[in-house]
Amino acid sequence: MEKTLPAILEAGVQAAITDLYGADGTAVEITLQTTRREFEGEFTVVTFPLTRVARKKPDEIAEDLGQYLKEKVAEVADYNVIKGFLNLVISDEYWRDFLLTDGIADDYGQGAPKGETVVVEFASPNTNKPLHLGHVRNILLGWSSAQLLAKAGYEVKKVQIINDRGIAICKSMLAWQLFGGGATPESTGIKPDHFVGEYYVRFEQKFQEEYKAWQTTVEGKKTFALHGKPGQTTEAFFKGYSKKYFNEYSVLGAQASEMLRQWEAGDEATRALWNKMNGWVYKGFEETYAALGVNFDKLYYESNTYVLGKDMIDKGLEMGVFHTREDGSVYADLTDAKLSEKTLMRADGTSIYITQDLGTARLRYDDFGATRMLYTVADEQNHHFATLFELLKRLDEPYAPGLYHLSYGMVDLPTGRMKSREGTVVDADDLMKEVIHEARLVSQERAATSDLSEDDREEIIRQIGLAALKFHIIKVGPKKRMTFDPKESVDMQGQTGPYVQNAYVRTRAVWRKAEENGVAIDFALAKDYTKLAPAERELINQLYSFPELISTAAESYDPSLIAMFCYELAKNLHKFWHDHSILSAETPAAVAFRLQLCKAVGNTLQAGMRLIGIEVPERM
Repeated sequence: MEKTLPAILEAGVQAAITDLYGADGTAVEITLQTTRREFEGEFTVVTFPLTRVARKKPDEIAEDLGQYLKEKVAEVADYNVIKGFLNLVISDEYWRDFLLTDGIADDYGQGAPKGETVVVEFASPNTNKPLHLGHVRNILLGWSSAQLLAKAGYEVKKVQIINDRGIAICKSMLAWQLFGGGATPESTGIKPDHFVGEYYVRFEQKFQEEYKAWQTTVEGKKTFALHGKPGQTTEAFFKGYSKKYFNEYSVLGAQASEMLRQWEAGDEATRALWNKMNGWVYKGFEETYAALGVNFDKLYYESNTYVLGKDMIDKGLEMGVFHTREDGSVYADLTDAKLSEKTLMRADGTSIYITQDLGTARLRYDDFGATRMLYTVADEQNHHFATLFELLKRLDEPYAPGLYHLSYGMVDLPTGRMKSREGTVVDADDLMKEVIHEARLVSQERAATSDLSEDDREEIIRQIGLAALKFHIIKVGPKKRMTFDPKESVDMQGQTGPYVQNAYVRTRAVWRKAEENGVAIDFALAKDYTKLAPAERELINQLYSFPELISTAAESYDPSLIAMFCYELAKNLHKFWHDHSILSAETPAAVAFRLQLCKAVGNTLQAGMRLIGIEVPERM
């Protein structure tokens, strides 16, 4: 269909204003909304802004417009007026024709190419530990946003920057060196990223043992006496003193810091150990990404990018937007943007994290020509990205206006926050195994797949389990902090991924049943179906809204809109399925039309779930 319904209705209202009130309707801004569910109709015209042009009360304007549109616009079948709001009822003929053309198209919802590239960064883990629940939320949000942008018509490049250097990495390396005894992932049978992560936890455990012992020494007691606040307990003091202890007194801290210095100096043995342990972690990451169904177009490594950005500093100094302190350090004064003064380079000429981010942004622009860049990072980094974007804006970088921080709330457990150093995290691999196990238990109670091979049944179980996990996370708006309850996540009923999957399966099952029973269907008769049931209108109206919703979700970087759309569409399909016959419908035209309706709903459910990284099985 060449023109959208909103465009048709807006043009009709403008023509009515011209014909009824003698004003230039094209110069009047028309406010069109979706009709509230409790009223009949699909679109609502707000008439209050038109009182000045029409010189009538809103109710009178609504009546005038309603009569005009019903007579002049073929798509409008009826109308009703509620307190100055004009609710328009779209004709059955329009909905039918839409379904049988655009609605059943295989590429329905695909936006036209926009000729613009967007870089989407997500995941970006550290190589000192395996991926956990927090990473899963990050990955699902970033991946879904990338899919949405691609569906909306953008060229999308999915990237991550792997944090493969620094003191945290050295802690794992040192712990393996001191306590590993030559063990490897192969010799222990432990997944390689988990293997390395265990040594990160081991370092923390050994460090805490050392720290606790030091607190009882003469030097520890003296430190508390000199620096403790009046009335402060030793426990409270030493809890806040651990970082200083690590840097100034700890034997393990000194060893880890020395390892970092050796790495930065290019020490051959240190680099060899670093390469070996990072190699283990990368292999483990690849397995987890494959299980989650995600991939990347390019990987960046902090060990390469940490030297970037110094030319950006020089550019800023030349432009006069960066300044040099007496000690030689470089800073930017961002107080006029309600941000703090930010150091960009240390006095010794070494860069800091934000220096690297400046250089990486420029590198991505050089790599892809992207004018938009999306950073999927938790809201703990809100200030960092506000600062980064302001700096790039002041540097007049061509991509600066298109920078966006997809800030999302952290994921808590019912017992509180996760802590990687203490090992109190929900591991991504274990979590996927748990939801798949739960799906297997549920499937044993059903006989729908009993005729399939064991491999086919296992594949369906995998799809159901991951749908439960992914939908549970994606349905929560990114800005919201969420508590993840593993028991709730694998619930197969209600507002869940498997519930939506089941709706899709129904749309496929009815087609299989028609084929198996040899039902002869003349689909050309579908155009003769002239009277839609309310449930059919509801489903088609939802399908009609899909492309606009994709655009909205893509531009707002909010995949939860798609998750809830799929749930509502599935809910209405289940209701339609319960209340109406399909293969036993009253006429051949009704049978043909309802089968096409099932096809369109199934296609859209499949497309919507794919956008949020969820597969839909043909049977379950």
